[in-house]
Amino acid sequence: MPAAIEKMMKQYVATKKGGPFQVVNGDYPIPGPDEICIRNRAVALNALDLKSLHHGMMVQQYPEIFGIDTAGVVEVVGSNVTAFKAGDAVMSSAGLGGRKGAFQDVTTVPAHFASRKPSTWSFAQACSAPICYLTAAAAITKGLNTPLPHLQPRKPLTREDSSSEYLQERHLRSKSLGGLALALANPPPPPPLNSILIIGGSSGVGASAIQLLRLTLPGATIISTNSPAHNKHLASLGASVCVDRNLAMPKLLAAIKAASPAQRGVDAILDAVAGAGEDSSLFSVLNKGGPNLYTNVFTGKEVNAPEGVKATKVFAHMMFVTPDPDGAPAMARLADLVDEGKYKLPLEIEVVGTGLEEIGGGLEKLKKGVSGSKLVVAL
Repeated sequence: MPAAIEKMMKQYVATKKGGPFQVVNGDYPIPGPDEICIRNRAVALNALDLKSLHHGMMVQQYPEIFGIDTAGVVEVVGSNVTAFKAGDAVMSSAGLGGRKGAFQDVTTVPAHFASRKPSTWSFAQACSAPICYLTAAAAITKGLNTPLPHLQPRKPLTREDSSSEYLQERHLRSKSLGGLALALANPPPPPPLNSILIIGGSSGVGASAIQLLRLTLPGATIISTNSPAHNKHLASLGASVCVDRNLAMPKLLAAIKAASPAQRGVDAILDAVAGAGEDSSLFSVLNKGGPNLYTNVFTGKEVNAPEGVKATKVFAHMMFVTPDPDGAPAMARLADLVDEGKYKLPLEIEVVGTGLEEIGGGLEKLKKGVSGSKLVVAL
């Protein structure tokens, strides 16, 4: 570690399940060969932080440092890292692979968890994007078996073009995966998705998924359930129809069916809020003659799909931990999408304070409920 870097830093730790939090001094981290150390400038607050605090979700032991979204400036890079250098402004997911989360002065992450910060986004805006984007990407690629064009080396694999040179390039990229190479080089063609229901379209994941689906399936009908206050924003992101989530269930189901092609129902459901776990009748909007796909975001709530529905539970870091040669560039290419005007900030942000000490109060505000916005603490 360079001598110029201070050797101590502040950390905001949960001392036990349910709290309280405490600011403590910690050692400055030393990055592994493929890691970077980020001086955090802003951190986002997420429902997973609350679930970790109050229910111990994904916590191995206390005290623990939460925080899964950050944006800041790179201070130190590992010996193998070439994509970043000290001084680069970045945004990143955090808190996986034995490393502590973002609620501290400096966070260490694998380099491929990070992306350069778009120049048009502030640190507060940038920290709100990573987990929502990665979760939506995982839901689409893993749950709906639909490749994302911006993660492909040339163009997305289609049913009409399943034997192109694109497959050869994919094979070359997957050689390092040994016995998995053949399977990855010859994946099954994606189902013909003509319509998708997004349950919870005004959530961060839902708003991200709408954008990515519109880029991937420009002619598809994308139906969102959300509060009417968010209709204009979601339509600007690519939603075809917004249905009031507050409707009584029979009217909600009827409205979704009416918005689907030929009123037959949708080909797939992307559930950003585990809504189908609260009322399984939502599965009735699936077109029985279609691919019958359902993917839900890992929230801790159990959702039991009926027989005949192909269900997949996803979480953000599936983009990295699943052996897939398209996963590594997922974060790196997010900034390119933003620069090209193809991906907008999913939610409005609200800065709830400055300094690590403000995180606890921000989480309490999140616990009371927010809609259509992302809470952020500046550092």
